Amino acid sequence: MEPLSVLANRQRSGVTRLTKNAKILKSIVKAIQDKKGERIVALDLRKIHEAVADFFIICEGGSTTQVKAIADSVEHELKQELEEVPYRHEGQQASQWILIDYVNVVVHVMLPETRKFYRLEEMWSDAPMTEYKG
Repeated sequence: MEPLSVLANRQRSGVTRLTKNAKILKSIVKAIQDKKGERIVALDLRKIHEAVADFFIICEGGSTTQVKAIADSVEHELKQELEEVPYRHEGQQASQWILIDYVNVVVHVMLPETRKFYRLEEMWSDAPMTEYKG
């Protein structure tokens, strides 16, 4: 059996992680809203065993220019406000679906037709979803 101090530290690290994730989520949503992103949703994947992250943020832009602008805004906002840089990002060239990976939080910025085709919300339909105004 582990000493109580070890269990207490484990609890605190979980709270710290949640607080950090909450700050990241808030900053991401703000950055998306600043660039007029639409249909913004957050999927809470923490209780899904197969999930690769704790949260997915999904939104769309009306053109490849807007998709890129939203993704750039997210990266800029997180770097400025939280000193967070993405682990990796993909899709910058085509700008139909840009993925920004912050390890526990993954951002998907998509064109409407790309989002409709891949249906990420349906794929992860057992995850609680929070919608935000664009």
